[in-house]
Amino acid sequence: MNFKTQKFLVAGVSRSGVAAAEFLLRRGAEVYLFDDVKGVPEQNMERLKELGAKVVDEAVDFCDVLVLSPGIPIDHPIPVSYKRQGKRILGECELAARILRAPAVAVTGTNGKTTTVSLLGEIAKCASVNASVCGNIGTPFLTEAEKLSYDDLAIVEISSFQLETLRTFMPHIAVITNVTEDHLDRHYTMENYTFLKEKLLKNSTESEFAVLNYDDPIVRSFAERTKAKVVWFSLNEEVDGAFLSDRVLKFRDEEILSVDELCLSGRHNILNALASIACAKILQLPTEAIRKGLTSFKGVKHRNEFVREVEGVKYVNDSKGTNVDATIKAIENCVGETVLLLGGKDKGYDYDKLFSYIKGSGVVHCVLYGENKMKLVKSAVKADFSEVTVCKDMELAFSLAVKIARKGQTVLFSPASASFDEFSGYEERGDKFVALVESL
Repeated sequence: MNFKTQKFLVAGVSRSGVAAAEFLLRRGAEVYLFDDVKGVPEQNMERLKELGAKVVDEAVDFCDVLVLSPGIPIDHPIPVSYKRQGKRILGECELAARILRAPAVAVTGTNGKTTTVSLLGEIAKCASVNASVCGNIGTPFLTEAEKLSYDDLAIVEISSFQLETLRTFMPHIAVITNVTEDHLDRHYTMENYTFLKEKLLKNSTESEFAVLNYDDPIVRSFAERTKAKVVWFSLNEEVDGAFLSDRVLKFRDEEILSVDELCLSGRHNILNALASIACAKILQLPTEAIRKGLTSFKGVKHRNEFVREVEGVKYVNDSKGTNVDATIKAIENCVGETVLLLGGKDKGYDYDKLFSYIKGSGVVHCVLYGENKMKLVKSAVKADFSEVTVCKDMELAFSLAVKIARKGQTVLFSPASASFDEFSGYEERGDKFVALVESL
């Protein structure tokens, strides 16, 4: 690519699109912007226009390079048109990979990505390492890649959407937490989704590391096809890597800390801690910094976040629970009886597994709402779970949950669905839930 002589179309002007456009404009590129979503992108485009970008009303095909937002699928008419012309298609993360000087730890998987990168970021901080936690977690990878030098560390959360346009990225450590059903409305099949997750290992050589979940059969199979040195993490087996033994988290022969010392609860968070321990040990960070990071970390916003207790009822915000597996883990994390709020935009799931689990859990009532509420009802009927209330939207669902919940119970907001039928993302949805709780 030649930034000064080629034309770039940035399609999708939210966080990653803004980062890409700003990066290109600083290098003297001719940048065109397209986004047909109303609201925030329009504000972003106005600001970028002042920096020299040109806004177009339709996706022009005369540009040399397409910079695609992760919110736009690779089979959308815009990238399909560019691909037919044999033109380059890349994303903001791919631009970041091409300029990154710092070593990178990249984390993908269906669940646990955000907690794992956040834990590792806390450990790096305790070890006095200048590390940037970025990517799908919020701050664009490209924004941070420009700032980091050879002595720093990039800790990057990578989603399956970002992996669609990632080509040259070769992280020093590639972490895959697990692979369960998710985003099938976009990726169509589990085979496609699994292929994308494994793609993080595609460029690895014998000089890099793959930190893999031994307990997940799909992830375990990736070891057969990667050239990277494999370091495992496991709750169930004493593996070559990080594992749990007699309620102690270990790395090979070394005891790191006990389960009781962790601030985070739940077996899924022990697994996230083991993944971060494996990475920290590969990076040769001190054991004391690892202990300090794992015991001081308070959790991720919108992930099993305790909001407050009102009249004996606890309210927990798990808006980041956008798939079935995440919601099951959130239910496991609750003590006692639970009123569960479920619903939103369907991502192509089979919810039968969820209601089969709910049937034998501490969930005493489900309030279903949103675009996929009737699909949820069908799965509840199949599981013979009848304690269900159906309503239109999230705010009404919250009001009903407040009326249903009794002293000593928990109201858990873990939708097992995307948020885009009502909100711009899980963050806005979670903030709404918190605001509703605070207003009680």
